Amino acid sequence: MPVPVRRLTAAAALGIALALPGAAPQPAAATTFTWATANDILGLDPHANNHGVTNAMKSNLYEPLVRRDADGSLKPALAGRWETPSPTVWRFHLVRGVRFHGGQPFTADDVAMSLQRVRQNDMAYTVASIAAARVIDDHTIEFDTRGPNPILLQDLTLFFIMSRAWVEGNNAMAVARAGQPGAATAFAQVNANGTGSFRLTERAADERTVLVPNPEYRERLDTGITRAVFRPVSAAPTRVAALLSRELDLMYHVPLQDVPRVQGAQGVRLVQGPTARTIYLAMDTSRAESLEAPGTPNPMLDVRVRRAMYQAIDMSTIRRVVLRDSTTAAGLPIAPAIGGFVAEFNGRLPFDPEAARRLLAEAGQPNFRVALGCPNNRYVNDEAICQSVVAMLQRVGIGARLDAMPFTRFLARGNAREFQFWLLGWTPGNFDMTNPARELLGEGSFNWGGFRDERMQALATEIGNISPEEPRRQELARQYWARFTELLPMIPLHQEPQVFAVRDTVADFQLRVQEDLELRGVRMRPAR
Repeated sequence: MPVPVRRLTAAAALGIALALPGAAPQPAAATTFTWATANDILGLDPHANNHGVTNAMKSNLYEPLVRRDADGSLKPALAGRWETPSPTVWRFHLVRGVRFHGGQPFTADDVAMSLQRVRQNDMAYTVASIAAARVIDDHTIEFDTRGPNPILLQDLTLFFIMSRAWVEGNNAMAVARAGQPGAATAFAQVNANGTGSFRLTERAADERTVLVPNPEYRERLDTGITRAVFRPVSAAPTRVAALLSRELDLMYHVPLQDVPRVQGAQGVRLVQGPTARTIYLAMDTSRAESLEAPGTPNPMLDVRVRRAMYQAIDMSTIRRVVLRDSTTAAGLPIAPAIGGFVAEFNGRLPFDPEAARRLLAEAGQPNFRVALGCPNNRYVNDEAICQSVVAMLQRVGIGARLDAMPFTRFLARGNAREFQFWLLGWTPGNFDMTNPARELLGEGSFNWGGFRDERMQALATEIGNISPEEPRRQELARQYWARFTELLPMIPLHQEPQVFAVRDTVADFQLRVQEDLELRGVRMRPAR
């Protein structure tokens, strides 16, 4: 699905988001909305942990200058309008009269502080092209970019703004990623003070996160929610049982094997659609030694081994048996909805076990050992996919084994570079190929395998400086993906489906192309 970002102009934006703050209407009766997914958020700090469920929760509490709507289009948020005085200068005019949940007035100084703070952690990619900021007055700020960045607005949709007074008053300038020492108790990870449409009232890690509407939010949101409770429930049967027993109003992901049962339940409907997330396998292409056999060379340094692993995987069987034909096989690590997608390179290499064995023999690695690091509570049937991949690799002689774990531990180990081969899913935060080019294949924090290629880096830099409307950009994207298919630093698998189960207590629920759940897209039925 194309993302209608490029036609949004500053002039059009001006009329959308200049509403003055006012009390949000409250429904006549208290209505609690309770929803669950398999894993908890990784904390409340808006500048830490680039993780889909976590980012969705942040968007209820905090706001960026520009936000992404459910259909992928851009809308003004804390910036009412903007202009570009030069190709490397962006001037943002901030919405007036906004206050943080704690009562602090929102000003350009908060944006400048947030820019400084976000650079510490893995949300830094959202502002990577910004070299400097200038506060013009309380409601005007300018960004100098390192070069022309025609998609800066898309980058900024996950750059959330915090209160300088709150951050400094609580000694919370340091940003701690989940899994780092002290992160679990860091002030901004367990408390929140944004300008968003909901406020935090309770946070109990791995149990619940409770929000209530922000009565001073400047937009009128007819959600009908007076209290929202997020519950992480790791076991899929328990999630389904909680939905069917009316403990939940909504759950995701619905286990594919339970879809018929959920469809047949009274008072429950399925809401499903495609996503922009690609599930892929990645390999360490920089470490000299094998993790499984220290003292021996890392076999995945050889592109013939990487190609052999690719051709040993029968994705059509995984789609049919594990994913029940609910997904689309992928040859690129980005979906068709992402800027820079080139359909020509989205076809997969053919499944060919004999070719895989020949390539392994040519590389002198006919039976090396490798562990597949895999989350077991994040993606649709993630551990089952990994089990299938391990069995397929074993059939061509590779001594593969499964190393599955909960997603929080998986992330901590990945960040510590404890995997040589792993499964991960990725939705580009800016809906453009420049995001995975940086975060997965460049200097970003999720390039756990240390992959580097000067040609791909140069192409990515040039692509980032060209407007999406220019034909040359797509030609450069074509060259980038041609090089990717030559080097195979990762093995794309499929575009993940999203399947939500929604009770009849919910009148309306908006699927987002970026997945997960944002409370502004929910509308409850009046309590009886």
